[in-house]
Amino acid sequence: MSAPGDIPRLVIAGVASGVGKTTVTVGLTRALRARGLRVALFKCGPDYLDPTYHQRAAGTASHNLDGWMMGREAVLATFARGARGADVAIVEGVMGLHDGASPTGPAGSTAELARWLAAPVLLVVDASGMARSLAALVEGFARFDPELSIAGVIANRIGSRAHLDLLRAAQSEPPILGGLTEAAALAFPERHLGLRTAHPDAVPEELFTGWGAHAAGELDLAAVLAVARGAPPLLAPAPAAAAGPAARPRCRIGLALDEAFHFYYDDNLRRLEALGAQLVPFSPVRDARLPDVDGLYLGGGYPEVHAEALAANAGLRAEVAAFARARQRPIYAECGGLMYLTRAIATRDGGRHQMVGIIPAEVEMSDKLEALGYVEVELQAATPLGPAGTRFRGHQFRYSRLREPDAALDLVYSVRRRRGQEPFREGYRVDSVVASYVHAHWASNPLVAGAFVAACAEGAGR
Repeated sequence: MSAPGDIPRLVIAGVASGVGKTTVTVGLTRALRARGLRVALFKCGPDYLDPTYHQRAAGTASHNLDGWMMGREAVLATFARGARGADVAIVEGVMGLHDGASPTGPAGSTAELARWLAAPVLLVVDASGMARSLAALVEGFARFDPELSIAGVIANRIGSRAHLDLLRAAQSEPPILGGLTEAAALAFPERHLGLRTAHPDAVPEELFTGWGAHAAGELDLAAVLAVARGAPPLLAPAPAAAAGPAARPRCRIGLALDEAFHFYYDDNLRRLEALGAQLVPFSPVRDARLPDVDGLYLGGGYPEVHAEALAANAGLRAEVAAFARARQRPIYAECGGLMYLTRAIATRDGGRHQMVGIIPAEVEMSDKLEALGYVEVELQAATPLGPAGTRFRGHQFRYSRLREPDAALDLVYSVRRRRGQEPFREGYRVDSVVASYVHAHWASNPLVAGAFVAACAEGAGR
């Protein structure tokens, strides 16, 4: 067990998207756990889905690290908190090693985080149909940024052991630390947002154990651990980003958590707890009644996939509506949560499923991506998230849009995309409800989490 400042650590980076970073991370994690090691996992970027595979692989929560949304201090603090007590920390990258928020600099990239964490990089290459060309590719990555340590290569999707021998003859430094042969039977299921969430009903345990055995047999685990243990000490690791739950809860916040709603940044939840919120999970799919709470947090997920079940649970929908309208209690909803609060969801099969009805609009599912990318929000009026002028960062990734919104609907967000362009209005406010397609990361402005807890605590009598 190591302190966060000197914990063995490495970054699993790809030469591009789709080369197999997640399967390498999952397999390596299970193989290391089989050796009795405790593994802390992290994901670069705003992704909600890969961390669910991390959690299944490691048995503990995975933490997002995002340079643009969080900033260096919060990244280091979250890493310090998440790595505490582990034997090794593994950070899975996003896209290719140098891909991020800018085409001309490292902002928002895996490379930026590897620098901040002083972490050696294992480069994952799709080596199918490749021999000496792998050496040219790796040499380019090794020379591109002298501040990064490309300490090893994982050759994914090799054809055979003989193929791996050819690759090793071509590429000697940095060394190839193993090669994974194609394993179609172990492929993780996908849907329109990428991988399916790693719920046991959707992704069987056999796939995780299979990848663990695959990695144990085909990767040089001793060499991988040597790379991680060669990471230099973090000179000044920041204090934990969010301490444990407060000794005495100030309020209780209902957290929508089931197969329809489960997109949350662990850092956001820990911030709420540290500020005095007791999080109370409930299921909009199955629960007949809301728990005894002072506010609601409705995260993203797949309400369109479970629209029929959500519509059938009329009692819970009525309770959510009364929670806002009659009790005037705060509700904060993101993306899937916003969709649930509208009048109805129109699915691509022609169905129309009634929802809560607080937001006077309907949701229409699309067969194309409607929004993707980083955004910065500025509140234009006071809300449960803070006063006018409050700013925070987040991202959008959705295949739906609102249709027939009420013309009088109060829009309280001014949203500017990361890559410029004119800001647009969003953020739908109805009384004490704020709902948006933006997935916010509160490390960008911790005052937002504080404002939401304060709004929930007001009148809670706790």
